[in-house]
Amino acid sequence: MTLSNDFLGRAIDFHGHLGPFLVIGLRAGLLGSHHLGKSQFELKATVETSARPPRSCFIDGIQFSSGCTTGKGNLKVRTGSSISVEFTGGGRSLRIGVKDQILEMLDSLSSEEQVEALSREMLEKTDDELFSVKTE
Repeated sequence: MTLSNDFLGRAIDFHGHLGPFLVIGLRAGLLGSHHLGKSQFELKATVETSARPPRSCFIDGIQFSSGCTTGKGNLKVRTGSSISVEFTGGGRSLRIGVKDQILEMLDSLSSEEQVEALSREMLEKTDDELFSVKTE
């Protein structure tokens, strides 16, 4: 799933900067919306991630791309060591987990140049390369 430059630019304005955890959150939110529909009030999301940046930036990506927000109460956040999101809507659910090898790559970042480069790389990867997906 490709993100338009306009969509990405608006997400960066919302979040404050381009980062790889924002990008994978955007990608996961779009994937969930694609499979379950983007009803701003019927779609619900439960995110598991660290409560601190940079991993928590995943949450902003989910909010921006899925329309699930903490303010509306259709996005819940649980603290955990992995990064995943479970979307529910229309009697169906979709669990999207970030693959371990992607997390290892992201956790190894050490410079601002690497952040930018890896963000762009996350934009180019396929959903299968980034995520494990389970439907119910």
